[in-house]
Amino acid sequence: MNISADTVPDKHDAKDMGLKSASSRNLYLALIHYPVVNKKGETIASAVTNLDLHDIARAARTYAVSSFYVVTPLEDQQLLVKKLILHWTEGGGGRYNPARRDALETVRIADSIEKVQADIRKERKKEPRMIVTSAKAYSGSLSFPAFRRILQDDRPCLLVFGTAWGISSDFISAADHILEPVKGNSDYNHLSVRSAVSVILDRLLGDREIV
Repeated sequence: MNISADTVPDKHDAKDMGLKSASSRNLYLALIHYPVVNKKGETIASAVTNLDLHDIARAARTYAVSSFYVVTPLEDQQLLVKKLILHWTEGGGGRYNPARRDALETVRIADSIEKVQADIRKERKKEPRMIVTSAKAYSGSLSFPAFRRILQDDRPCLLVFGTAWGISSDFISAADHILEPVKGNSDYNHLSVRSAVSVILDRLLGDREIV
């Protein structure tokens, strides 16, 4: 059973969408659970983490990105995500915490990155750029200032985050760009994906002048 974006609640209403900046409207997020690698470098399908969904959805809503896609080919994981979303958008969770409902309404479910690209293409009538993230530094990676400028164009960008020990090398090589890694002020480089999403969104969409 494939669970598409059509099976989850619609995104925010037109009035709210009208308040978005061009940069926010052009940015889509995807958290992929396959193909990612484990500690040994083997390609695997990772399990969906409840905390990732909640925290990334909240960050996505805070910065008004168009949609947050959860990507997994595993049917049981798709059903788990759908059940969670429905609880917080149409069930008791949404009535108890409307702010959380608002955040979870940004989530869409897809079984592959190709389905995500097709969904964005159908919605925007343009081919999305795909930008992948990594904790590793790559030659010629896309800087945050350059990405901010790209987001001003009228073309959607799909920013992909990985789970487990990161996105597979084959997937990375197929992307249009690799975003430069988040660097702190120490040699420790082990941010959770939830933290990395928040840092990156603020660098891209936070209240700062585009240079």
